[in-house]
Order: sequence, then structure tokens, then C-alpha cells
Amino acid sequence: MTPAQLQQFMLDTIPMARAMELAIDRFDGDQLILSAPLAANSNDKGCAFGGSLVSLMTLAGWSLANLLLGDDAASAEIYVQDSQVRYLAPVWERLVVQARLAPGHDAEEWRGTWLRHGRSRLAAEVVCRLADGSVATTLAARFVAIDPRRRRPVAAAASQATAGQ
Repeated sequence: MTPAQLQQFMLDTIPMARAMELAIDRFDGDQLILSAPLAANSNDKGCAFGGSLVSLMTLAGWSLANLLLGDDAASAEIYVQDSQVRYLAPVWERLVVQARLAPGHDAEEWRGTWLRHGRSRLAAEVVCRLADGSVATTLAARFVAIDPRRRRPVAAAASQATAGQ
């Protein structure tokens, strides 16, 4: 899937992405940049709504995970597993976030594990910078990809877990 196709997919299937007026600005194979206008994502004070920021940042990590799986993303179910957000400064301008893999994580390993096992996990770091370059918000998140055709039945997974005890 190309970045343009992924953007259209999100706008068509994720109502919040459409309401946020999300756009994929750039993907260079390592870093993804997503943005959204302040007007569609402001709070009562006129700055960026924290919920919009964390949503845009989560979608940036999720988009990065999709794009790094390449053509295999079409058969993957990708979920955010967990995340931690830090709000450091208010955003009074267009929301622009940059997502990249966290140190120690590799795109080839993400894809290779997916192909071998039908499931994989990666960590991403997402940052929202202000126009002056200072950091406004950070997000550290883990994403998982699962091949629904190879999903283990819940009962089988539970019996495997108790068998090892």
C-alpha cells in the first residue's frame, strides 16, 4: 500500500481520521510525517486538543507499522498494544507529527517475524514539534500485527499457557 492509498483508507474507514482532516505528508521508508489542521483539532482554549494529538500520534505509529509491512499489510490486523504520551507544551499551529521505529527495532525484523509467525511486534516513537523545533508532545507505543488466518484459538492459547505452569 502506498502512503496515498493508506491515507485514503484511513479517511474512508476511520471516522475520526476524516473529522481530524488527517494527511500523510511524507514517508521516506524510515520516517512518516502526518499532519492535521488546528481548526479541526482545537480545544476550548484554541490550542490543540490533547485527544486529537494522541490520536494523530497513534495513527502515525499505526501507519508506519502498515507501511513497513508493505504489501503484506493488506492481510494483517495491526493494533496498538500500549502507549505512553507526554504533553510538554501547547500546540497553537498545524499539528505535525513524525513517527519512526524506536531504537533497537528494525523494519526487516518486523516484516520477517510477521512472515514466519503470522504475528509481530514493533515499538515506535512519535514526536510533535512546534515550528521553532521544540518538542510539544511525545508518544512511545508498541504495535502488534496479527494474521487473522493464523490466529490461535482462545481455548488453545489458554491451555498452552497453563500447560507450562
